[in-house]
Amino acid sequence: MAGTAPDYPAEAPARLTRLDGLRGIAACVVAFAYHPRTLFAPELFTGHGPVLAWLSHWGWAFVDLFFLLSGYIFAHVYLAGEKLARPGALEQFAVARIARLYPLHLLTLLAVAAFAWGEHGNTASAFAMHLLMAQNFVRPVPDTFNGPAWSLSVEVCCYLLFAFAAMRGNGLRLRLVTGAAIALGLGHLLLNGLPEGPWVADNLPRGLLGFFLGVVLWQGRAGLARVPWPVLAALLAAGLTVPTGSFSSLLPLVLLAFPAALLLALRQTWLDWRVMQWLGDRSYAIYLIHLPVIALVKGQTGPVPGEGVMVWALYGAIIAAVLVLSDLAYRRFEMPARRAIRQAWDRRRAAKTAVLPAAA
Repeated sequence: MAGTAPDYPAEAPARLTRLDGLRGIAACVVAFAYHPRTLFAPELFTGHGPVLAWLSHWGWAFVDLFFLLSGYIFAHVYLAGEKLARPGALEQFAVARIARLYPLHLLTLLAVAAFAWGEHGNTASAFAMHLLMAQNFVRPVPDTFNGPAWSLSVEVCCYLLFAFAAMRGNGLRLRLVTGAAIALGLGHLLLNGLPEGPWVADNLPRGLLGFFLGVVLWQGRAGLARVPWPVLAALLAAGLTVPTGSFSSLLPLVLLAFPAALLLALRQTWLDWRVMQWLGDRSYAIYLIHLPVIALVKGQTGPVPGEGVMVWALYGAIIAAVLVLSDLAYRRFEMPARRAIRQAWDRRRAAKTAVLPAAA
């Protein structure tokens, strides 16, 4: 998912819980405002005020907020104290990323394969690309099996670049990689990006731009913390409303709206509420589980017309089902699998360390 937070090492700075809450909101926008359009009639979302109408139309762009949050949080966790410059840090980083992303990705992939093999391009070759987490880079694979998983491929690329840049500290290499990634993403959206969206060709540039812009925001956090909140609110409003003409519609969102939202979120105490933390913890599960649930319902009902009481009840039932399944997946599978992988790695490393003195 786009937007998964890293596991915090014991010596890491304080957890940015408010950004966890913001990530939970972003996951809910994608899951409950944008993708349900594949099942329900448009008027269910467009006829009930401008906010829901806007979210249903632009909800796909909140994946870019995930990228921005990831970059900011990774910088917060790993750049302070130059943690990736320490001996063995890259191996620990890789294991932590695998433990965080892969188990739930594999579980949802197998679940979708069980009921939709052969449909919509769900072939053996596409399945192999998903297993390798390379699904974004072989078309039309990004739209197969569990569609939202395309962003995991992009996240992994951002992680690799970030680790390479920070492995010897946060000096010249980090600045060069950060600048190049932002320039590549921004250049693509300026020169080749199209209005509306989403477009598969934009996926990697979107990830690079958002993730490394998040790194820059963290690096400038001291100065940005002094920006008055009305200024941030104005930037947020401008990013949501400025017309882009023939340019990519992502530009004002990624450059203005989402950075302002992140900086404002850091000042909002309500994002520390338990319900927001609950959503944040389960945001990855919500992101990966919601579309298979919608697809299962659509397979039974077909497209659902109208917006009567029964339609709203079905919509509410889908939201409830996704939240319940996400909670179960988080507590009974995602966290245990993450702990098991980390503990297995720790045992392997301890055994290897014990063998070295014996051999000597």
